[in-house]
Amino acid sequence: MIKLKLGPIADDKPVKIMVELPARVHRDLVAYAKVLGQESGQAVAEPAKLIAPMIERFMATDRGFAKARRDPAGNRLSKEQAPAQSGRRAEERSG
Repeated sequence: MIKLKLGPIADDKPVKIMVELPARVHRDLVAYAKVLGQESGQAVAEPAKLIAPMIERFMATDRGFAKARRDPAGNRLSKEQAPAQSGRRAEERSG
């Protein structure tokens, strides 16, 4: 049995957006839908219905995105601030 990143597709109230895919990506999406249908025993009538769960899975497993969501923008240090604060900590320890 093949382990795919997507499982059965949940039925949820959608928000409609329009996306243009390169032909290569569409062919892969259609192929993925066929494999998912074979593995899950649940035919995927419209391969486009896989796009939302794929994006959802991608965002759920993106560590950088998860970290950014946990740390509000106001609480993160910019690259310019980080070295200066590190230097102050070193001075505090030695003084």
